[in-house]
Amino acid sequence: MDLGLTAEQQQLRQSVRELSEREIRPQVMRWDEAQSWPAEALAPLAAMGCMGMLVPAEYDGAGLGYIEYTLALEELARVDPSVALIVEAHNSLCTNHILVAGNEAQKRRYLPRLASGEWIGSWSLTEPGAGSDAGGARTRAERRDGGWVLQGAKTFTTNGAHAQVCVVMAVTQPERGKHGISAFIVERGTPGFSNGRKENKLGMRASDTSEMLFDNCRLPAEALLGKEGEGFVDALRILDGGRIGIAALAVGLAQGAYETARNYARQRKQFGKTLAEFQAIQWKLADMATEIEAARLLTWRAAWQMDSGVTATLAAAMAKLKAGEVAVHAAGECVQIHGGYGFVKDYPAEKYYRDARLCTIGEGTSEIQRILIAREVLKQ
Repeated sequence: MDLGLTAEQQQLRQSVRELSEREIRPQVMRWDEAQSWPAEALAPLAAMGCMGMLVPAEYDGAGLGYIEYTLALEELARVDPSVALIVEAHNSLCTNHILVAGNEAQKRRYLPRLASGEWIGSWSLTEPGAGSDAGGARTRAERRDGGWVLQGAKTFTTNGAHAQVCVVMAVTQPERGKHGISAFIVERGTPGFSNGRKENKLGMRASDTSEMLFDNCRLPAEALLGKEGEGFVDALRILDGGRIGIAALAVGLAQGAYETARNYARQRKQFGKTLAEFQAIQWKLADMATEIEAARLLTWRAAWQMDSGVTATLAAAMAKLKAGEVAVHAAGECVQIHGGYGFVKDYPAEKYYRDARLCTIGEGTSEIQRILIAREVLKQ
């Protein structure tokens, strides 16, 4: 594996960084305080191709790989993890599920709209009683009149209230357990489909997280995504890429927290010296930089495996576990280096701290990653 970035990858990274600084950073706290959807940031990101990074050019996507995708997410999360999460869920989950499991007609209908940013995508797996135990889903889909009827509710759906299309997992064959779960494409405006409560979150507050409600929601036969009964199996494949996306987001968040802490340490004076002149602060920064680089390399390795067509379950779980916990640690150290100023909203430290907590929870908790890692290493 060549760890050097190509000229094109370096240019992409720089372009996303410049856009993030110009279009996103000035609005971060306003969006966070108001929990407002950052529509004005998504339009230029879509124009740059960030809403269809993994979609092939034949479906009007950018046709890029996971390495480029991780670079973009790092740069977005470095400035605002909320925006990075919107882009990640749209690309990694909804769009990628249609790309991986959809038939040609589904790809032609949905991928160009999703890749252009005309439509935002969401992905509903989690339910009020089925979180880490995603196989315990209770939302049902029954065959009726040549189509399907969905009945149930999903929760913690990223982009839920703003998405024009949602990929939903529902039980079609209860007696088969996890192998009786199927995936469906549900469009906004479908009778019986509505949003429930929008969650009032600790962090990443500009990213919408909502309930999705299905009350006798009638779907045509062609709404089935992939083969009946293979929705959960396909979801596990999608989550490998999703975990790489969350790992990249976590690396970017940690990088932003580290740079914020480093800049503050260079400026803040105590006892006649800058904080950066004290060994205690130097060691904190040294540990942060080292841990971030380790998480970044794990994430890039997982991305490289995905681009190479190699099964990345183990690498993705390792990257997600390490990067998520590094993000939490880096954000905590950022607050600590700021001291009292780290606890107030005049400085960005407290927002990184709030945002970081999702990185060890979303798309598989750290505990679930350890289960996956142990399962994979014990096969060897």
